[in-house]
Amino acid sequence: MPTSLGNSGVSTPEVSSTLKDTFKGSFFIGAAVNPAQFTEQDTRGAALVKAQFNAITPENVLKWENAHPQPGSYSFESPDRYVAFGEKNHMFIVGHTLVWHNQTPAWVFQDDKGSPADRETLLNRMREHIHTVVGRYHGRINGWDVVNEALDENGTLRQTPWLKIIGEDYIAKAFQFAHEADPQAELYYNDYNLEIEAKLKGALELLRKLQAQGVPISGVGIQGHYHMDSPSNEQVDAAITAFGKLGLKVMITELDVDVLPLAFKYMGADVTLSAELQPKLNPYPNGLPDAAQQALAQRYAGLFGVFLKHPGVLKRVTFWGVTDGDSWLNNWPVKGRTNYPLLFDRSAQPKPAFDAVIRAVHSAPPQ
Repeated sequence: MPTSLGNSGVSTPEVSSTLKDTFKGSFFIGAAVNPAQFTEQDTRGAALVKAQFNAITPENVLKWENAHPQPGSYSFESPDRYVAFGEKNHMFIVGHTLVWHNQTPAWVFQDDKGSPADRETLLNRMREHIHTVVGRYHGRINGWDVVNEALDENGTLRQTPWLKIIGEDYIAKAFQFAHEADPQAELYYNDYNLEIEAKLKGALELLRKLQAQGVPISGVGIQGHYHMDSPSNEQVDAAITAFGKLGLKVMITELDVDVLPLAFKYMGADVTLSAELQPKLNPYPNGLPDAAQQALAQRYAGLFGVFLKHPGVLKRVTFWGVTDGDSWLNNWPVKGRTNYPLLFDRSAQPKPAFDAVIRAVHSAPPQ
């Protein structure tokens, strides 16, 4: 495929269509970006983001452990540069994430003796953190993943320190504090495996309860960490439909397709899972065979066919990473694997899956 010079002076693939132009009338198309990309140290990655995407999410810099590592101590240099990159390039800017049980320092949940904090202390810490972080980017970050992964696979609330110390209303409180800090920002609940029946049912119950209480929730993020054969396109379609019926915006927030063998019988997106590297779990160390490339392309075509069925409901599709080399799936749940879950390869070249996604909009039936 011929290349042309991008606006950073580096070689970027010349394609007849870009993702952001192709889906302009349907939904934002986004990518999770890392510091090398949004500071433009990775010139090739930054050029690709600017050429192809009109929405960005930060991989890690706004998570509690990075933005607020110690009591009373915030680190905003990287988040400031992330937001500035999005503003400079006229992108929809997402904040990820405010309340999560992972990547949150232990001190948040403890008193000065190392015992569990009491409800009032933890609520005050949550309020102060959200008001400080969201308040700093008031009117600049367009939408926030307020609460991340609060549900277990059976649809019940996950037994996190947030739940154990504060109680079930910690979710409503998080949304309340975020709305206080920026009344104009969209506020989302974000989770994985929401296509699975029990978890979908639990999510719908949770969201209905929050709506009945007047909690200022704008939308729901379906993460979209998918495999080649699961969930089915029908399950993805049903989940988007169900959330749309609540009157909420729906987003696919962390899309990738794992092409490697499952390390566990059950695979969600729990970042604490890990398995030992074995050859059978890393079958493509030197490149993805053409048959697998075509199968991945077919999988993505099917998914985007579903996404395009929901105009007015599905507002954004964000990939979790820019190129295959950036993907967390190279190291999760097995460190050192070579995975190929995205639309651009390690050289930032479009894969057959990219072409399949572009073509999906032309083959979708009119709505």
